[in-house]
Amino acid sequence: MRVHHLNCISSCPLGGRLMDARTPSVLRRGELCCHCLLVETEQGLVLVDTGFGLRDVADPSSRLSTFFLAMLSPDFREEMTAVRQIERLGFEAADVRHIVLTHLDFDHAGGLDDFPNATIHMLRQERDYALAQKTWLDRQRFRPQQWSSQRRWKVHGAGGGERWYGFECVRDIAGLPPEILFVPLPGHTFGHAGIAIRTPECWLLQAGDAYFYRHEMDRNDPWCTPGLRFYQTLMEKDREARLDNQERLRRLRHTHGGEIELFCAHDPLEYERLSGRSQHAPAALEQARGMPAKARFRPQHRGA
Repeated sequence: MRVHHLNCISSCPLGGRLMDARTPSVLRRGELCCHCLLVETEQGLVLVDTGFGLRDVADPSSRLSTFFLAMLSPDFREEMTAVRQIERLGFEAADVRHIVLTHLDFDHAGGLDDFPNATIHMLRQERDYALAQKTWLDRQRFRPQQWSSQRRWKVHGAGGGERWYGFECVRDIAGLPPEILFVPLPGHTFGHAGIAIRTPECWLLQAGDAYFYRHEMDRNDPWCTPGLRFYQTLMEKDREARLDNQERLRRLRHTHGGEIELFCAHDPLEYERLSGRSQHAPAALEQARGMPAKARFRPQHRGA
């Protein structure tokens, strides 16, 4: 199993340094990544979240809310969409057989339309609350304009069976290798989940929007930028669950940090450390160890 880290279009929020702690001024827009994963398996490719998609880039005002476009001003570059980066790695959109979603927010699910052959997995609660469109903010964040793929959605219950490091999990997902699990982490949305992936080296836990800033996971003195604290409060559906899950993730990292690589969806320093490149640079074939992309589907190349 081989995992590629993709930034599928950065957001540039108001507040600059108050958001990312590295933009020189609060008067400039900040930069947050959209950290997705591409997993090579013997059955085909699995994509964890999609970021923004081609249709979002081509006509953002028809797909995304005016509110979030003004607040986040995404850096719409076609070459940074998941499908274009996958093509740069030598694959095709049709090679993506499954998409596993942390949640259905517009900046995580915008590329679903770009993979017409993929089965899309999410937790049942996420689908149900997103479809309900109960509040004004729900209608801004959950965008049916991005969901032409609904007939290919497959939903899963939130737990049961053997736990993963003390967390509930969803194992043995049909069509996916057993090394890929849902780890429910509600709070940001009711059906929000992390995605755990077992690699030869360690477990990866893509925690989605369970937290936004790396120092939130510091065990003794957790800290978040003021802008991202505000944004998380604005977006939370269950504050108690969100804060409880952050504390559980801190304990997980403190206790099992040598076994688990924990990261979130939007911290650019986490992304750049794990991907080995700037958040502004798309994935490239030469980063795949010089191996022809299609050859990497053959079993003898697994884990190379």
